[in-house]
Amino acid sequence: MDLASLFALAWPVLLKGSGYTLFFAVSAMLLGLPLAGLIALVRVLQVPVLTQLSAVYVSAMRGTPLLVQVFIVYYGLPSIGIEFSPVSAGILTLTLNVAAYMSETLRGGIHAVSRDQWLAGTSLGLTRQQTLRYVVAPQALRASVPSLSNSLISLIKDTSLVSVIAVTELMLATKELISTTFQPFPLYLMAALIYWVLSFVFEQLQRWMEKRMAYPH
Repeated sequence: MDLASLFALAWPVLLKGSGYTLFFAVSAMLLGLPLAGLIALVRVLQVPVLTQLSAVYVSAMRGTPLLVQVFIVYYGLPSIGIEFSPVSAGILTLTLNVAAYMSETLRGGIHAVSRDQWLAGTSLGLTRQQTLRYVVAPQALRASVPSLSNSLISLIKDTSLVSVIAVTELMLATKELISTTFQPFPLYLMAALIYWVLSFVFEQLQRWMEKRMAYPH
């Protein structure tokens, strides 16, 4: 099969697969960000019991391979009566995983805010929680944008791991095409190009957000 015919055959399939990839990445990011914010707040405010539990959760998510986490959610949980569809299992696993990483990013952003900002909030009569919400959190979020964007770019690539549970995202779509065309090099190259394009788009979005949220000079 010549390259033109291969491209004509593969492009619609890979495009559909990339749509699933984007769906997984954006869904996990949107669901994971509020969870990450909650975890970061719990750890910063030192909420009894919840702080320790959240620390264990973050350590477990960051300390185990994402692939193992996918297997636990999709293949392990049914043994105790909890079942998910492949799509739900993929989104849940990616959400829990990325939330752990983003919570550390947000927590670091909060700690990076000058102590003077906390003192300024106190001098205005704000409680610690109000100071965190109205003074510190907006500055921390602004500082965290680059790292959060990197998490999304990494998440786009991590979606390839949900192919192991028969979700036809970009990587599984590529493998299925290879099994019928026996053209691994050009097809993997096309998949890599699509991942790169998706990542590049979000890199540009990151730069736009950084400019929008930058302090005025």
